[in-house]
Amino acid sequence: MSSNFRHLVMGLSLLVGVAAPWAATAQAPISNVGSGSVEDRVTQLERISNAHSQLLTQLQQQLSDNQADIDSLRGQIQESQYQLNQVVERQKQILLQMDSLNSGAAAGAAPAAGADAQSNAGGVATDGQQAAAPATGAPVQSGDANTDYNAAFALVQDKSRQDDAIAAFQNFVKKYPDSTYQPNANYWLGQLNYNKGKKDDAAYYFASVVKNYPKSPKAPDAMLKVGVIMQDKGDAAKAKAVYQQVISKYPGTEGAKQAQKRLNAM
Repeated sequence: MSSNFRHLVMGLSLLVGVAAPWAATAQAPISNVGSGSVEDRVTQLERISNAHSQLLTQLQQQLSDNQADIDSLRGQIQESQYQLNQVVERQKQILLQMDSLNSGAAAGAAPAAGADAQSNAGGVATDGQQAAAPATGAPVQSGDANTDYNAAFALVQDKSRQDDAIAAFQNFVKKYPDSTYQPNANYWLGQLNYNKGKKDDAAYYFASVVKNYPKSPKAPDAMLKVGVIMQDKGDAAKAKAVYQQVISKYPGTEGAKQAQKRLNAM
């Protein structure tokens, strides 16, 4: 971004440099035109007019170039601001989730202690007995979309709980149909099913991202994964068609770059 800013400053400096002589010329009174014949004076006026026209054309081009740079910088600033807001929001949700987990752990510890006291008071032997294993399964939904999404995503990173992650994301897409995390949730359902070898289910979820959320940042990768699945199944023609679609529909994205690599290798 700093290089773009320097380019913009240089462009504005050039604009001032171009405008200065034009302003000086524009301010020169027409009475300064030579005192020769009428034809000579008309010729001089035409030259001045042509010079002004050229300078105006240069100024317009400079303004157009500078406006393009400004628009580019504005877009980068907006994108950076959006990403920053997402990070801040995610951090807030993580902190809330940690507070919730800590509160739940503290609440669960008290009843457990009471139960142990009752058992000992009743003369129930506990030596040699094993504690009951904690129940597994998808986390209980909190009613907050951000919290539930983060909880489901945390399961993705635990290789031993991939089935729980699938269940958590399936519950999420049903419970929060209007959430901005819907494309991400469907994408992870596609990836989780692909990792388990369920390629038809994976293709369904990846295709859902492309069809229902074509402007999502996950859409290029989701479409790429559909092509990968077609290639895995041995359908080279369909795979190529999908890869070409990724390149044409999402140019410049990482998904398009990977699609081009796969096309080149086929």
